[in-house]
Amino acid sequence: MKWQGRRKSGNLEDQRGMGNKGKLAAGGGVIAVVVILLQLFGGETGQQLAPIIEQVANSQTTQQVEQRDLTSQEVEMGNFMNAVLVDTEDVWNRLFREYNLGDYKEPKLVLFTDAVSTGCGNASAASGPFYCPADQKLYMDMSFFDELKTRFGAKGGDFAIAYVTAHEVGHHIQTILGTSNKVRQLQSQTNQTGANKLSVAQELQADFYAGVWAHHNKEYLQEGDIEEALSAANAVGDDAIQKRMSGSVNSDSFTHGTSEQRMEWFMKGYNTGDIRNGDTFSALLN
Repeated sequence: MKWQGRRKSGNLEDQRGMGNKGKLAAGGGVIAVVVILLQLFGGETGQQLAPIIEQVANSQTTQQVEQRDLTSQEVEMGNFMNAVLVDTEDVWNRLFREYNLGDYKEPKLVLFTDAVSTGCGNASAASGPFYCPADQKLYMDMSFFDELKTRFGAKGGDFAIAYVTAHEVGHHIQTILGTSNKVRQLQSQTNQTGANKLSVAQELQADFYAGVWAHHNKEYLQEGDIEEALSAANAVGDDAIQKRMSGSVNSDSFTHGTSEQRMEWFMKGYNTGDIRNGDTFSALLN
């Protein structure tokens, strides 16, 4: 991906090298609890739960770590993440105008190391990249992308990082369009299997939005970029992860979709570039 020369985004918060200024979360457990509660109790009630869980998180042990200077490699990665974020801002601001969706409220992207405090509670790097609807921010510990290659077998590359970032931006779009709130409401009215199916549809739509972004960002793509994105999507499919971890696959427990589905919906977004083709809910649930 060609990324040099972008403007500076005002929505990038780089907390790397700052240590654990707040409280440490135990393996991402607090963030997981908050996300579950936000799913079960949508809207205003869900938003009110985050501060309550945050109080629980605040009981975690405090560890002060001195701030350090970032390495030259970390600085370059920060510049790359800024470029990806800028590209998502430019594309989605334009698409929101073209589709008469109102103003696009740009999310913030927080880069952190080891642990971070969020509007959804405290989280560790074990949480992986995630989007917090309570503060409308994306959170990323960049070490995840090394794990994506070494643990999950993805090809790697800069566009794998761009794909994951665009996927999380997709969740932000779902939040501001009201999709996420509708999903939480429906999940509260069904059983666990039904809630999981809704989650799969939501995640695949975020993959679709990532593909739409890539379609409208073609001027910066290079040979092999789409293959890197598909390799990442393939590696994080529910079936691939379950088979790798336990040797068996339970489709009723899927929450993100199979490798094939994730690649399919990313490519549908990439090939069409039309957000009206991203109704994963009708496609999967009817």
